[in-house]
Amino acid sequence: MNLVALPAFADNYIWMLHDGAKAVVVDPGDAAPVRAALEAHGLVLAAILVTHHHPDHVGGIADLRPHLQGPVFGPAREKIPGPFTPLHDCDTIQVIGLHFTVLDVPGHTAGHIAYLQQGDAVPGLLAPILFCGDTLFSAGCGRLFEGTPGQMFDSLARLSALPAETQVCCTHEYTLSNLRFAAAVEPGNAERAAYEVRCRELRAAELPTLPSAIGRERQINPFLRCDAPEVVAAARAQGATSSDPLAVFTALREWKNRFS
Repeated sequence: MNLVALPAFADNYIWMLHDGAKAVVVDPGDAAPVRAALEAHGLVLAAILVTHHHPDHVGGIADLRPHLQGPVFGPAREKIPGPFTPLHDCDTIQVIGLHFTVLDVPGHTAGHIAYLQQGDAVPGLLAPILFCGDTLFSAGCGRLFEGTPGQMFDSLARLSALPAETQVCCTHEYTLSNLRFAAAVEPGNAERAAYEVRCRELRAAELPTLPSAIGRERQINPFLRCDAPEVVAAARAQGATSSDPLAVFTALREWKNRFS
């Protein structure tokens, strides 16, 4: 089984899993890189997984339907280009021999979902895989377009509780930008500093920083570290109303919105 990040527009990645014959893609905002990969590897498109309704995640679905020999899956509480199979929290689906569990993770949008592949015994898959859309980024999290800080905080806590080795396959290559913010929040975090050096090397070589891993994110992502003393102090300096983790998260997210 092969996990591939297909570069798309504006630092987007479209994730593809394939077994050499059949493929599933996640959040195809652009059809062109998917079509190119299908042709290059002689693959049949067996399914499309969608995390939320934003155009940069669903924009390529219509153009891919002629190539699709299976379902489109998406969040039941969002308007996804139809026809599609609506999914709810804790649903399970099977595509190309892999089982995925659906996780409700609202915040970025009201009905955002994630897909967790829990480490089926399949050659080539060395760890669980999380397709988390725009909820969790490496060293960051998504903006709150429709949800509340409390919803996003709870969604991130749910993802942070996954096994440390879980691969974090988010949709955007925002890692270096997020790390600049993380350095402002927690300058004394040596793990974050070392990770930034590695990510700069990867980007200089025109390689993705993704996937990350849940264990790494617990160490370097300020939005998952709202009880760390340095993070709490930084949030209080930016107007957090208390040292409560939700108040810290809320202040961090507002600070990130205006950070440059």
